[in-house]
Amino acid sequence: MTEPFRQLTASTLELGKWQQLRSGLKAGFTTRNGGVSAAPFATLNLGLHVPDYTEDVLANRRKLAEAVHIPMASWVSGEQIHQTNVHIVTDDDKGKGSRQYDTSLKQIDGLMTNRQGILCTAFFADCVPIYFLDPSSGYVGIAHAGWKGTVNRIGRKMVEALQSAGADPADIHVAIGPSISGDAYEVDERVVNHIPDAFFERTVTDQGSNRFLLDLKQLNVEILLQQGVLRHNIDITHYCTFRDETLFFSHRRDQGKTGRMLGYIGYEND
Repeated sequence: MTEPFRQLTASTLELGKWQQLRSGLKAGFTTRNGGVSAAPFATLNLGLHVPDYTEDVLANRRKLAEAVHIPMASWVSGEQIHQTNVHIVTDDDKGKGSRQYDTSLKQIDGLMTNRQGILCTAFFADCVPIYFLDPSSGYVGIAHAGWKGTVNRIGRKMVEALQSAGADPADIHVAIGPSISGDAYEVDERVVNHIPDAFFERTVTDQGSNRFLLDLKQLNVEILLQQGVLRHNIDITHYCTFRDETLFFSHRRDQGKTGRMLGYIGYEND
């Protein structure tokens, strides 16, 4: 399968194929490189909820805003609490979470919009970014899917929200972004007990001694297929945040002391 994310600069990967489908669409994922933050957040940390210097994070965000041609005043972020709540972003939400974490949309892990001049943003360091595009309605979205959000089916919630906005699941395009790979994500029985039996064989590898490898990327694919998204409309990245240390922060690899990449999708103004 062709890699859906192409490296545009040292700091950004873009969903190039998607950007050709809709005029003005901006969709991508940042790397850890090209910013001003110091270790352990070196250098392009974009998360305000980690103990980095706020002024450094804002400088990093301004750099990205210039690169994607959407100002920070038009960014929108959710609080990201590992749940499945989805918010339809309107002009009234512009700027929420862009400069202060405590202004983020409360209890939200999924964002979607069809408005110009809005960038939906979410933050990652191993969790799965799931991007959505409905070409007919123009709705786009991004979900933050850690293991809790995944097993509670935030992917399904995003598809249902798009359906409520008029989308047909068979027309929805999905991209699974850079995240920890199945061969690196070891979990215990407490986690795998939440995996539905129908998906277990394709997503879990038993290592013995109550240790398992969990493929979160594939688990999200299985959930989306069950919801009516077509397999040929789902792109899956080969990038692994744990393994690709020169490109990405990893909460697991860096033992929790690390920065955050940003996944983004939205439309610039005409």
